[in-house]
Amino acid sequence: MNDRQSRAQTLAEALPYIQKWTGKTIVVKYGGAAMTDPALKEQVARDLALVRFVGAYPVVVHGGGPRISEMMRRLGKEPVFIDGCRVTDPETMEIVQMVLVGDVNQDLVSQINAAGARAIGLSGKDANLIVACKKDSRVGDLGLVGEVTGIDRHAIDVLTHAGYIVVISSIGIGPEGESYNINADTVAGDIAVALEAEKLIALSDVSGVLREVNDPASLISEMTLAEVRAAQADGTVAGGMIPKLESCIRAVEGGVPYAHLIDGRVPHALLMELFTDAGVGTMIRG
Repeated sequence: MNDRQSRAQTLAEALPYIQKWTGKTIVVKYGGAAMTDPALKEQVARDLALVRFVGAYPVVVHGGGPRISEMMRRLGKEPVFIDGCRVTDPETMEIVQMVLVGDVNQDLVSQINAAGARAIGLSGKDANLIVACKKDSRVGDLGLVGEVTGIDRHAIDVLTHAGYIVVISSIGIGPEGESYNINADTVAGDIAVALEAEKLIALSDVSGVLREVNDPASLISEMTLAEVRAAQADGTVAGGMIPKLESCIRAVEGGVPYAHLIDGRVPHALLMELFTDAGVGTMIRG
């Protein structure tokens, strides 16, 4: 098979998936190396544009932890974490908003626009999109770290059906208008539920859930919710994988048919998951 035939075969394989996802909402959690590597950033933006052009409605949720920490240090403020959460005093909250809304969000919006699609950035405070309250912690006061209490999907619906790819930063608004720093994985899961999405896809720096943490060949390609809970209980998953899996669990329990953990370091991983028979990463279902 020559190169042109191979490309034609790839397109033919994608056709039933294009038909399947047309008109459906796909929530993408954008994180890991895909946020920092220039080549990967461009590829993800082009992939999102393609997903929109074939008729699906991608909605992107992002965090930006490493860039927040970098900016804090540049401004002479050392990051402090308790139980994996960034302690967020008012000064840190200003830095979080500056980085997420003014830097990461606009960078991705610009990349998607350059790929030919139309993207628009929103903070969770815009139109009360992400309503939040202070997150309780038994291990110390986390400051302005929040948890989601409600999602108002109206602005997303208006913009997506007008042809825009909506890019959302994980900042919430409290009852008095205060800002809250919220884990982006958590936000992505809640938004997927609120939008009645067909899929939640989380891009990260792992290939998926591994039976053996140092053995890529031990990738688990598909898991039920019960199997995910068992993997948490026996220590198969730990550390930074926990919030990602909790996000997937929240999504699937909330009615999203499929949630996926895929390796954002792999070029075009998003397209491989959506438009090929084999897919990539770990799929979680009910």
